[in-house]
Amino acid sequence: MAREEFRFGTPLRVRWAEVDPQGIVFNGNYLTYFDVGMTEYFREIGYPYPDGLAEFGSDFFVVRSLIEYHDSARFDDDLEILTRVGRLGRSSIQLLLEIHRGGDHLISGELVYVNADPETRKSMPVPQPVRDAILAFERTRPEGA
Repeated sequence: MAREEFRFGTPLRVRWAEVDPQGIVFNGNYLTYFDVGMTEYFREIGYPYPDGLAEFGSDFFVVRSLIEYHDSARFDDDLEILTRVGRLGRSSIQLLLEIHRGGDHLISGELVYVNADPETRKSMPVPQPVRDAILAFERTRPEGA
């Protein structure tokens, strides 16, 4: 995906606790980095997670995660986590994410969330104000919107 398709990015510096003995980021930590990207994205559009959804009586639950490794991040690298909505369904949201170090594209991935009632975990529509904020923010219209 072209970097220009992402309107939002957040910085992250790799910490010592996230690397293996060779100083390379342990692969499972990229999901944590994706979570940082998601959290900051929703803060940016005006619905900080989780309170931004709680006001509508809903929450996101991950139903799919995918990571594609192109290169490794290392201890003390300055990274940028790029995040955008690729698909906006009735009750689901697909986030597309990339992690870059300077001009190097290290990681690609996606997270799919279902919006649901936190108590019953039954899916429910993404709240209209959240949908509107996503559509107003994104450069390109998400699929399904």
